[in-house]
Amino acid sequence: KSSIQTIGEEQIQNPYTELLVLKGHQDIVRFLVQIDDCRFASAGDDGIIFLWNAQTGEKLFELHGHTHKITAIAPFSSSDASEEKKHLILTASADRTVIVWDCTSGRQVQRVSCFHSTVKCLTVLQRLDVWLSGGSDLCVWNRKLDLLCKTSHLTDAGISALIELPKNCVAAAVGKELIIFRLLASNDRSEGWNVLEVKRLVDHQDNILSLASVNDLTFVTGSHVGELIVWDALDWTKQASECNFWDSSVHPDVQPEIKLSQSPNETSIQHLTSDEECVFAAVGKGIYVYNLQMKRVIACQRTAHDSSVLHIEKLPNRQLISCSEDGSVRIWELREKQQLPAEPIPTGFFNMWGFGRANKQANQAAKKMQETTPMYFLELVGDLIGHSSAVQMFLYFGELGLATCSADHLIILWKDGERESRLRSLMLFQKLAQNGDLQLK
Repeated sequence: KSSIQTIGEEQIQNPYTELLVLKGHQDIVRFLVQIDDCRFASAGDDGIIFLWNAQTGEKLFELHGHTHKITAIAPFSSSDASEEKKHLILTASADRTVIVWDCTSGRQVQRVSCFHSTVKCLTVLQRLDVWLSGGSDLCVWNRKLDLLCKTSHLTDAGISALIELPKNCVAAAVGKELIIFRLLASNDRSEGWNVLEVKRLVDHQDNILSLASVNDLTFVTGSHVGELIVWDALDWTKQASECNFWDSSVHPDVQPEIKLSQSPNETSIQHLTSDEECVFAAVGKGIYVYNLQMKRVIACQRTAHDSSVLHIEKLPNRQLISCSEDGSVRIWELREKQQLPAEPIPTGFFNMWGFGRANKQANQAAKKMQETTPMYFLELVGDLIGHSSAVQMFLYFGELGLATCSADHLIILWKDGERESRLRSLMLFQKLAQNGDLQLK
């Protein structure tokens, strides 16, 4: 029997009681990207991009141009003061092309097909008005899709993830290495750029799967064997590291499970997200909340889902949403745990200080810290069952609800049932008033 969290029939805090099923894709839908407050794009293994209305579920455009699966997608809004703001999206495919699409007309604006390998990631640097493509090399492009500069061939595996850093730098995940590049504008008045490799960080023992920016000072990386490293975004030094996410002995509240061996997939950090205080990590089947100031895990659910958690996001309130290979989407609330003063303090939970140099003093400090700082736990407050296969990712639209995409070829819009009911009643009331069928006394 699974040790997964279960929830009762009364889900007071789960507003998503209505769903709209959006059909159109013929294969796994892997990507969702927000265009504006009420539009989003979806893409996946069928090579087609769909544009949708998040409020109504209406299909706005069907974009054909790629011949193989989509490997990366990014929004790219124009910032030209002389014209009306244009919403564009960039898509990369296994057909070794990148296409720029106009979201208003649904037309193909530009196409680049000079790549020697598949582009695996796209990043837009709005401040510099350039965008980067990562594959076997790193390329820098302007808005007109002119190639400004590129690195020499890095590896056959290529760049799997990219994030922007301060001072015109980017961090690229290349296998188990993290490479820092700096973009330099040419001294003359031409539009020339140079991209320079400034540092290689080789602290991870296995491939880096996730890369996330926390703020202008900090970013985090996660690897296949469950290593989380917190980095300084200015000088690229290691601020903290944690590799015991999956070890039940360091989480005293969790019942130990008897296992013959630990599968790497159970410790793999599939996705990272963050707010100013914490990093939220999808590790194997579990969810972990790591506090950056305390440098420790403050809450976890080791079996948040039946299979690997693929995507996790923090909502504006104290809630988290996670989706999994098991086809489920779950809502969690971070709550403070009521602790008894006399409760013994386990020190194993706080075994990560600075660069891992644990000593007696650090343990005593940890004990003291435990006595004065609150403990938290993740409570399951919503369980969204609608997909029949792995849910790849989701987008949160606030009042408009949640969009999820899956290996079942479907996109589901999850709606607040009470809000939708009120809106329908209001529309009916207005319609009756317009037709003169409503007589107010």
